[in-house]
Amino acid sequence: MLSFSALCDSLTGAVTFLPDKPEETAHSTARALWFAAAGLPRSTQLALQGELPALSVEAESRLAAFVEKRISGVPLAHLTGRQHFMGLEMLAGPEALVPRHETEMLAEAAIQKARAWVASGETPLVVDVCTGSGNVALAIAHHVSRARVWGADLSGDAVALAARNAEALQLLDRVHFAAGDLLAPFDNPEFLGKLHVLTCNPPYINSAKVEHMPREISAYEPRLAFDGGSLGIAILMRLTKEAPRFLRAGGWLVFEVGLGQGPALVKRLNGLATYSTVTTVQDAAGAVRVICAQVQSGSG
Repeated sequence: MLSFSALCDSLTGAVTFLPDKPEETAHSTARALWFAAAGLPRSTQLALQGELPALSVEAESRLAAFVEKRISGVPLAHLTGRQHFMGLEMLAGPEALVPRHETEMLAEAAIQKARAWVASGETPLVVDVCTGSGNVALAIAHHVSRARVWGADLSGDAVALAARNAEALQLLDRVHFAAGDLLAPFDNPEFLGKLHVLTCNPPYINSAKVEHMPREISAYEPRLAFDGGSLGIAILMRLTKEAPRFLRAGGWLVFEVGLGQGPALVKRLNGLATYSTVTTVQDAAGAVRVICAQVQSGSG
């Protein structure tokens, strides 16, 4: 029988742990794979809690297979089917980008904007595009109980995963998902000029850099979710142009940006008459990772 310490040793040095998944270490990965092999899948955060279950002979075989796949580059969340985000235990898989800890900055900023609308007596209508697994949309709905939330993604597989997450988190009554290109699913009177908050974690990696990304990302996560075109900002340009048609007066566009993209985008937004206020959220290193832009009017 493989001991837990031996399992940790086998992962140390054999797995390259990515900086955008700081919760993953040899220790947390070993515990997460152990629980998954026992038929009790959980995220790395939850896997750090409680006693490790006993493994049957079959479970030990599954654990060995999981370890082999993880060493080969398969994302941990694809093996466990779980990822923690904003206090929520979410389903994860190859259908959508695995939610990153850094994207919690986007969710937190959007939650603050939605709560401000609640404080003013509104029932905020929130749309999250490029929703992926639905993590941002569902986090907003969970933390702002009065919010009505919609999410959309170009990928039908991602939308199906997001819907499963809504069901698992018992949020189907307040969160709905649609398949479509960016804001296309909302181009109707129910949403035009009505949104209080519009969020997006778009693909923002330069296409030329995609092939040089870690295999764990480029070989296993959907390219649609991270390839942002020749300059990495194709979707961002569309989003900032189209958003004012959908946001009500005083509504907020809140979106994530890649490293180094923030300053130029802030300058561009400040130069557009449609946006009255532009603020940013910086990471621990001082890099702009989230931009919040408030529209002058809902009509653009």
